Amino acid sequence: MRLTIAILLMLVSLAAWGAGNDRFDQTHAAWSDLVSRHVQWTAEGSASTADYAGFARDSKALDEYLSSLSKIERSTFDAWNQDDREAFLINAYNAATVKLILSRYPKLESIKDLGGVFSSPWKKVFVDLLGERRSLDSIEHGLLRGARDYRDPRIHFAVNCASIGCPALRPEAFVGAKLDAQLQDQTSRFLRDRSRNRYHGKAMKLEISSIFDWYAEDFDVHAGGVKVFLANHGEALELDAAVLERLRKGEVPVGYTGYDWKLNAAPR
Repeated sequence: MRLTIAILLMLVSLAAWGAGNDRFDQTHAAWSDLVSRHVQWTAEGSASTADYAGFARDSKALDEYLSSLSKIERSTFDAWNQDDREAFLINAYNAATVKLILSRYPKLESIKDLGGVFSSPWKKVFVDLLGERRSLDSIEHGLLRGARDYRDPRIHFAVNCASIGCPALRPEAFVGAKLDAQLQDQTSRFLRDRSRNRYHGKAMKLEISSIFDWYAEDFDVHAGGVKVFLANHGEALELDAAVLERLRKGEVPVGYTGYDWKLNAAPR
């Protein structure tokens, strides 16, 4: 009888430890608090600006949030559902990008200033995540794009590279419970930006962000191709039915707009 009780107590203890190990805030409230105070949508709502001076004042809170992410073990992460895992990685990438910018702010005009002739800011290894010290490239290309179950090119409108040409840094955390709606909103906002995505009626040609060129393979594999993806978001691009039909058939020529690498900083 005593042996049975001892075994039961041990099992209860192990279960309690496991629950504590997985006690992570899936709403990412700490990150939401930071971006809600330091990120603002622009007037047209298709882009956002970041108050990096404000983030610098709250650097302790940013470090604490990144530290909370670093404590999650790979086994715990793997047990979460797909949307929670994806939201976790997107938020980790965006928070780490802000951390990287703060390493030299305000003495930089672009994230590219953090690199050099033979180095890239995206390859700098400085983020502790899922048991490894990682770079931004490791998170985006290894954990997000490289994962077998994240088959959604809309992640390219969620991760933010701290640049004007990049899709907006969202002023709220991504959350698994509403991830699909958030990704759809990010995509629509980005496609509504006529400085980056527009249709020229006279030339009958689309000019779109270079993102669609750089990551064309993702759209080919997971969305039927760039043109099909754009046709499925024709409302945001303000395309009429005739153009949409031609676009689905691959009959609309596509060119790419220039990418603005200047920092997405709020005016000081």
